Amino acid sequence: MTLRSAPPIDLSRPPKVQAWDPDPALLEKWTPGLRAGPGRESVTGSRTISILDVIGADGPTGEGVTARRVAAALRAITADNITVDINSPGGDFFEGVAIYNLLRADPRRVTVRILGLAASAASVIAMAGDEVRIARSGFLMVHNAWAVSVGNRHDLAEAARLMAPFDTAMAEVYAAKADVDPEIAAEWMDSERWFTGAEAVEAGLADGFLAADVTRDGGMQPEAPSALRRIDTLLARQNIPRSERRALLAELRGTPGAAAHVMPRADDDWAALARSLIQTLT
Repeated sequence: MTLRSAPPIDLSRPPKVQAWDPDPALLEKWTPGLRAGPGRESVTGSRTISILDVIGADGPTGEGVTARRVAAALRAITADNITVDINSPGGDFFEGVAIYNLLRADPRRVTVRILGLAASAASVIAMAGDEVRIARSGFLMVHNAWAVSVGNRHDLAEAARLMAPFDTAMAEVYAAKADVDPEIAAEWMDSERWFTGAEAVEAGLADGFLAADVTRDGGMQPEAPSALRRIDTLLARQNIPRSERRALLAELRGTPGAAAHVMPRADDDWAALARSLIQTLT
């Protein structure tokens, strides 16, 4: 049974404002192959929901963690305890809010395990747990909500006004977990604060550390979606618009073996590949 006091975020996705991709710098810091070791449940009799990808659906790669997927997992779990493993650079903030609310509203005990990185929207999700544990080598990052809006100056001013309550709500969520004033949490967000595992525990954003043998690095598997994700990240760093990136990735996805053939390349080869792909867009 849950005893959590995390406040709800009673806000919906605003009109004319769309979520944006994770910061490419966050993707570079993320180790996507990090997984929980076999047989390492944090609570006896618990079942695990894995959040080990960007938050939100990504059509071209077929990856991403969505509220619909988490809701389905919660419905399927009959155990009294739920473990949520997180290793994510964030992503669609509004999707993250929906996942946070789903976990917060579940009457069962929820234990969150930050295996590597819980950044941006993923850090909001982490706060939904009755107990939050983080790897000593892990990180938790908080910042103000990222979004994109298109229009004239009045539209942009309205978008900023609509986003302000989300930042306020996030500050209240972090503050409730850490038992600090919301103003302090807002300062963390304004400065895009990175917490090491030890700093997260000291700040009260995590309740303790994971055992040293809970996590393992499964490495980057030679699967097409992972390769496409890497390509997408490199293209994003070149400021290629998302619509053009999606069109290119969709074309690559439709070419049998295209992504798999590029997966073994070294970093320099990846950069060369990105430049080659960029030329096809110009």
